[in-house]
Amino acid sequence: MSVRPVKKVSGTTPTLEGAGVKLQRAFGFGNTSEFDPFLLLDDFRNENPDDYLAGFPWHPHRGIETITYVLAGNVAHGDSLGNRGSLGAGDVQWMTAGRGIMHQEMPKGDGAGHMHGFQLWANLPSSLKMTAPRYQDVAAADIPDVVDDDGTRVRVVCGEFWGKKGPVEGVAADPRYLDVSVPPGRRKRIAVDRANHAFAYVFAGFGTFRDASGPQPVLTEQVNGATTRSLPHDAENRSLVLFDRGDEVEVQAGDQGIRFLLVSGRPIEEPVAWYGPIVMNTQQELQQAFNDLRNGTFIRS
Repeated sequence: MSVRPVKKVSGTTPTLEGAGVKLQRAFGFGNTSEFDPFLLLDDFRNENPDDYLAGFPWHPHRGIETITYVLAGNVAHGDSLGNRGSLGAGDVQWMTAGRGIMHQEMPKGDGAGHMHGFQLWANLPSSLKMTAPRYQDVAAADIPDVVDDDGTRVRVVCGEFWGKKGPVEGVAADPRYLDVSVPPGRRKRIAVDRANHAFAYVFAGFGTFRDASGPQPVLTEQVNGATTRSLPHDAENRSLVLFDRGDEVEVQAGDQGIRFLLVSGRPIEEPVAWYGPIVMNTQQELQQAFNDLRNGTFIRS
């Protein structure tokens, strides 16, 4: 077994999306081949309702899947097919946009006005770009929450881990989506399929990710409610760790522990033609999608 080296560490980029939602983008809207099949990861953590209540009004999606994971507050959603619902703390929605859907998401904070969640975009292969849209709405209580002997806790949103299978099924990239909490001072190795791309997104505590040769230059630390990276230099208050190939990921938790998303998936390795919330394989297909929007033929029965 080989521990995956860290290819790079990066901070997030402050981004304004929707009707004026302030969020932090970990990656997306660039060359995302190293994250294939994933296209984008946004962290919408906010304590000021004025920065998120405008939400994400009606907008189109085609050719991708969007994964929304809520930690605090709730997100009301609706679509052009008549679906309506609300995601609360711990809930997940895995939406397959397929051939096209109009969608809206309107966040609302908890009693203290706090809102926190993530949205991950996963690409679809060309054979499934025009598949029928579908939802997999998963309540927090239905997500396996497993604890190891050393106190490491893992919520299994998708894929199999420690003998538990996440409730999201039938996803093209065969991904694994884990919410991992490692207790203070513990060192943990977590198996990852060698054929899959993998990344970790740290959102609480601090820790050091390692490879076989020793510590890598990444350390994130919680100080007065903000996360900073002190090695090799100061960074944004969130850290994205991209791994090279190997069988395992190793992390050494700091004295406050560490919590992170660990996401991996099988690369699709197809051309990407991308503009906004529509991702196809060719510019011609992309242009057709926008022609459909103008002509009122985007939503297909």
